[in-house]
Amino acid sequence: MKEKDRVDIFLDKLKEDFKEYKNMETAGYSLAEKKNTIRSLMNIRMPGAISGDLLDLQDKYLQEELGKKGIVELSDIPTAKEQLGSGLLFAEKISLWQGDITRLKTGAIVNAANSRMLGCFVPCHRCIDNAIHSAAGMQLREECSRIMSRRCAEFGKNYEEPTGTATLTEGYNLPCDYVIHTVGPIVYNGINEALCQDLKNCYENVLKCCMENDIQSVAFCCISTGEFHFPNKKAAEIAVETVTAFLKAHDSVMERVIFNVFKDDDWEIYENILRGIV
Repeated sequence: MKEKDRVDIFLDKLKEDFKEYKNMETAGYSLAEKKNTIRSLMNIRMPGAISGDLLDLQDKYLQEELGKKGIVELSDIPTAKEQLGSGLLFAEKISLWQGDITRLKTGAIVNAANSRMLGCFVPCHRCIDNAIHSAAGMQLREECSRIMSRRCAEFGKNYEEPTGTATLTEGYNLPCDYVIHTVGPIVYNGINEALCQDLKNCYENVLKCCMENDIQSVAFCCISTGEFHFPNKKAAEIAVETVTAFLKAHDSVMERVIFNVFKDDDWEIYENILRGIV
């Protein structure tokens, strides 16, 4: 079966899942437009039961898309010591990698979540939360919803996830084993000590989650630096300092900690820090 036909079948089945979109006309769409429509519908779908047929079509589609992007193995990523000649403490366990975090075959990747913890509902939004949920599949929102339902039952119906915690879920169609969700601090009028501590808590609690669940490799995104407006350089300094301090206290726990960046500016910031250039 051709890719176009497989996409059409999945898109039609996905439209059937929505009352308001089941009659949407997509026959004249290009292949790229159909794929964007698939992602958009997955993004806006509220938590709820998913048929086995729809999940099967989704999983096959997402695995094909992953195959095209290509899986990046841990062995493909050099350490900071190998790549940058870094003399930083634990440079042999720390890596800097630029690219799509949803390609990484690590023990876990870190998602910069919002306090609702259900993923991004904005169709095809460019945030990391949207990218991870879109690549993992609709099961990820379902698991997050179950977790939040339990927490609302315990702490009240208006419960929102606090800043700095770490929540573990399966990776589903991602190549990583797990996703660790953390809510970073939001910066409105400049940073202060409390916001810096909140960001530090994100990194610490993710690493503690790894330790508690025997996860030996983790890839961090640039938590809070996008939509949440934390200054990139300060965020990177906190990230490297916190990871280094954790490895100093728990040397045997982690095989690799990866700082994943997407923008060239963030690469330069982390490269300078890891090289010891202030």
